Amino acid sequence: MGSNTGAEARPELSAALSGEELSRWYWTLAELTVLARELGVPRGGGKAALTERLQAALDGVAPPTAPPRTRSAGRQLVAPVNGFTVIPAGQRCSQVLREYFRREIGEGFHFDASMRTFVAEGAGRTLADAVAHWHATRQAAARPQEIGSQFELNRFLRDYYAERPAGSRTEALAAWRAQRDRPRRPAAG
Repeated sequence: MGSNTGAEARPELSAALSGEELSRWYWTLAELTVLARELGVPRGGGKAALTERLQAALDGVAPPTAPPRTRSAGRQLVAPVNGFTVIPAGQRCSQVLREYFRREIGEGFHFDASMRTFVAEGAGRTLADAVAHWHATRQAAARPQEIGSQFELNRFLRDYYAERPAGSRTEALAAWRAQRDRPRRPAAG
């Protein structure tokens, strides 16, 4: 998080960029979506997938093949549910489940990574099993968790506050804006 003095300026996001140049800079999903619309590139699939498709389009190569959609459109649980209710295949972390878990666990309940995985992969298990899983995973959930690479702002803020515990949010966001306006790596060549 050094100074930006003498650094090259972030280019305008346009069809004139190369795929390599696109990948050198931080772009918001909103910015990438505008470029995708301009280039006629499909906009779905998240920021990483969209960036890959844009890089291919800018370089004039075939886009990466999209993995087949695996999301099951199976039946979702509806209220009322109880501890004997079996989780169906394709169940999502719904408001019905959130309400049930808040009644059983308390207001501190939230769908963390462990619970999202349990619900997604828990077909055939009961909601009582899910409550037991919540309680069994609280110690591990209390430890610092890895922040996914797609959450660049969150990673930056975690590192910023680790280095500057007394830093203000205003200062942290100003540092983030300076960071994202610098290239991620030097230009090739």
